[in-house]
Amino acid sequence: MRIAVCPGSFDPATNGHIDIIERSALLFDRVIVAVSNNLSKQPMFSIEERMALLSKACEDIPNVEVDSFSGLLIDFAKQKKATAIIKGLRAVSDFEYELQMALMNRKLQPDIETVFMMTNSKYSYLSSSLVKEVARLGGCIKGLVPEPIEEEILKRLR
Repeated sequence: MRIAVCPGSFDPATNGHIDIIERSALLFDRVIVAVSNNLSKQPMFSIEERMALLSKACEDIPNVEVDSFSGLLIDFAKQKKATAIIKGLRAVSDFEYELQMALMNRKLQPDIETVFMMTNSKYSYLSSSLVKEVARLGGCIKGLVPEPIEEEILKRLR
C-alpha cells in the first residue's frame, strides 16, 4: 500500500490545499492529511477545529484521512508507514524552503520521498494568511475555501 502524508497548518484549509489533497489521492492508496501547529503563526482555529473542517471538506475522498502531529514530520510519516510526503508549491518562492526541508527529511529518513506538486494555477496566489486577512477586512472569500470552512470563518469573525 502506497501511503502519503500531506502536512500543513491548514488554518484555514483553502481550495488550493483541497486541490493538492484530491490530486494526491489519485496517486496514492491512502493520503493522511496531517495538521500541524505552526508556532510562528497565531491560529484562527484550534487543531481539533482544523481537523474537523478538513474532514468535512474531504469527506467525499474515500482514501483520505485527517490526523494531527507535533514534533518532526518525518517521525510522524515513519510512524504512519508513509513512503512519501506531499508538498504543494504555489510559486518558485515556496521551492527554496521546501527543498531544504526535503533534503533534511531525506537525511533523517532516506526511504521516505518528498513529492512536490504544483498547485492549480487558479490557486497560485492563494494562502491561508491571505484568506484570513481578506475575511477580517470584510472582503469576499467565496471560492477561496470550501463552503463549510467559509461559513466557519465568517461565524468566527462575527
